[in-house]
Amino acid sequence: MKPISLKMPFIMATLFASLAISPGSQARDLAVVNYGGTTGAALQEAFMDPFAQKSGIKIVNIPYNGEQAKIKAMVQANNVVWDVIDSEPQYLVKGCEEDYYEKIDWSKLLNVDDFIPGAVMECGVGIYVVGIVMAYNKEALPNGPKNWADFWNVKDIPGKRALRKVAQGNLEYALMADGVAPEDVYPMLETSAGVDRAFAKLDEIKDHIVWWEAGAQPVQMLASNDVIMSSAYNGRIDAAKEEGYPLDVVWNEGIFETDYWVIPKGSSNKQLAIDFVQFASSPEAQAELAKRVTYGPTNKKTMDLLDDSRTNVLPTSPKNSQNVLYTDAAFWLDHGEELEQRFTAWAAR
Repeated sequence: MKPISLKMPFIMATLFASLAISPGSQARDLAVVNYGGTTGAALQEAFMDPFAQKSGIKIVNIPYNGEQAKIKAMVQANNVVWDVIDSEPQYLVKGCEEDYYEKIDWSKLLNVDDFIPGAVMECGVGIYVVGIVMAYNKEALPNGPKNWADFWNVKDIPGKRALRKVAQGNLEYALMADGVAPEDVYPMLETSAGVDRAFAKLDEIKDHIVWWEAGAQPVQMLASNDVIMSSAYNGRIDAAKEEGYPLDVVWNEGIFETDYWVIPKGSSNKQLAIDFVQFASSPEAQAELAKRVTYGPTNKKTMDLLDDSRTNVLPTSPKNSQNVLYTDAAFWLDHGEELEQRFTAWAAR
């Protein structure tokens, strides 16, 4: 999806003027690190460019693939050249525990009540919410599936299905397909019986699964009718819909995941990084991001600044965020290695 060019509204300029950019906080250009691609371009248009314009500083937009070892090495060597980083939740938890992300009392800088639950953490602030949901081809399934039980129902809904070739996400889907409510999924996975139950459920559809590894693959598989349903990132499906593909998503029982801004410990631009995160956390700035990519804002007031046609496709809209599951980053940090090993062995059989 090509990012949309929009002029920043006056309200954002007014908001920016109210932010205190500390004198002398700028030791060098501000390095903002993220996952690049369409989302990286949208982050630049919505956050980086307006912040740079109003503050007079230069921002360097740096793509990465989540390399935590590199960040940790910077901190340990006292040579931190990245200032603000887009972090997945499990990396946020790990970095905070291992003390290579700054611990900041964000409650003194942001109104925590304005944000969705879990968005404001000791070591980070939520940027956006991604929905990892079920997607389908509307021409193949005009009535559409309704839940993961339908995904598993190969008798009444025959055809190949696609899932990402990892344990994370699939174990959660399997338990929900087996009747476990979203709020009970992680307590169930904390038990060996729950894990066994998830793998047993995956056994039921193993022969009907096509595996994907890159985020673009579900769109390609669905568009070419290689599969009739797939797990997918909501933003990828929305981009395909805008290009005219007959695809849609099922929000019910989706897995939602929040990406966070984190500041590596020892950044010489710490105060400027904090100022940037405050700006990017405002409803006005987040509305500009939501106009460019269909990932959900973490500031709840953002929804008031968007029209219904946009909020209807965002994960965090009230109608799309019912009966969903937020990724438990601490669970996957504690159990991810053993579960991924078991999944890899299971998939290879």
